[in-house]
Formats: sequence, structure tokens, C-alpha cells
Amino acid sequence: MTNDRKMLGQRLRDARDYLGLSQDEVAKATDLTRSAVSLIETGQRKVDALELKKLAELYQQPVAEFTEELEVAAQPKAVAHLTRTAAKLSEADQAELLRFAEFLRAKSPSKGGR
Repeated sequence: MTNDRKMLGQRLRDARDYLGLSQDEVAKATDLTRSAVSLIETGQRKVDALELKKLAELYQQPVAEFTEELEVAAQPKAVAHLTRTAAKLSEADQAELLRFAEFLRAKSPSKGGR
């Protein structure tokens, strides 16, 4: 088992856990067996490109979130989640969210926010 496969599996497991999904729910949504999901998450099974695409869509994240090197994917998970959530808002709500973020940043500039 390679470290890359193990790292990919851990990222997929973290995303599944974050969304509160069971391996069985993931299996049904992606046409995989629960056993295959388990083996993927432990790095014992390779994931083909189409399976990874299905998993990324289910987890509402880009494929790159799971395949980038750890140093490159340094964006905090909360920021990534905020980005995904904000993308689903109306343009007016996105503008309001941006104004609020700028307010928080200006409120405490020495700490970069809170």
C-alpha cells in the first residue's frame, strides 16, 4: 500500500465523517459496495477516476481536494466549507457575506480576524 493511496483514503474518510455519512450510505450513492468504500478509506484499494469523481461530487468538494499534496492543500477546512456554502448563496447574499467578513477582519487587524 502506498502512502498516496493511504493519504487519499484518509481524506475521503474525513470528508465522509464531516458530512455525517455512513460507509453504507456512500456505497449506495456511488454504486460501490460498502466493503469497497472501507478498503478505499484504508488505502487497501485503488480508486479509479470515475469513482473519485463520484465521491468528490457526493462530498461536495473538488477532486483536487483529495489529490493535492498536503503542503498545497493548506486551506483550513472551515474556509473550504465556507467557500462551498457561500457559492450556493444568491449574489446579494454573497455580497453581504463579503461585507461581514471584511467587517470582522477590520475589527481585529492584528489577529487577522478573530
